[in-house]
Amino acid sequence: MSDETKDTKERIRSLVRQVLASVPPEPVSTPVYPTRVVVNSLKEAAAREFDRDESAKNLITEDDLRGLPDGAKVRIAANARLTPLAADIVRERSIELIRKSAQTGGSEIKSIAIGCDHGGYPVKQELKSFLNGLGFRIHDFGTNSTEAVDYPDFAHAVASAVAGHQAEVGIIIDGAGIGSAMTANKVPGIRAAACYTVALAKNSREHNGANVLTLGSAQNSIEELKEIVTTWLNAKLTEERHQKRVNKIDTFEGRYSRR
Repeated sequence: MSDETKDTKERIRSLVRQVLASVPPEPVSTPVYPTRVVVNSLKEAAAREFDRDESAKNLITEDDLRGLPDGAKVRIAANARLTPLAADIVRERSIELIRKSAQTGGSEIKSIAIGCDHGGYPVKQELKSFLNGLGFRIHDFGTNSTEAVDYPDFAHAVASAVAGHQAEVGIIIDGAGIGSAMTANKVPGIRAAACYTVALAKNSREHNGANVLTLGSAQNSIEELKEIVTTWLNAKLTEERHQKRVNKIDTFEGRYSRR
């Protein structure tokens, strides 16, 4: 190769280096990955404290755990027991059992008289199991089937048990809750309130010192009734101004009972 050819190649290389040096380097871009999106249903599931609520039952069977995924959380009553097969499923699937605290909210009430007519019988059975799971002592005054009966008989039985200190408070269930309240309030010492909402339940205890709660089985869902009952049991009469008014109710009752 001649010297002239070598010089030409060297000039070309030099020119290429100059051109490359004058070109600014391309910025290094950081890859952008799509934001992780949590579907609403999955977000709600992650936020739940438990996947299934079986706290109204005293005995958990394999049927109560059917369909649950591995690692699921199940809320059960404080004193609930498991059948041997249910216990095996819990171990095999690593299911977490969350025991519901007895008497949620710190209710000072220990014993409850409960009764119903034929229309309220299914609700009474549900509430009994629910309240047993919370640790309350339950005195059941019937009825014990859906065969037609007269609600005043059972409302009177519950009210008499409360007035006679066999139970601290009473719960009565009929179709509307009104007739049972009327009956219970004929018993001296009873202040029965028919409640259809949580607010009424709270008010009846805190303002009026209600010692008997009457419910309408046809007025609320079972979940609403459980919330009403829980609120009612956890509320109490504490303010002096409300106590003064309740004392007046008792005074008026006393005037007529002496006749």
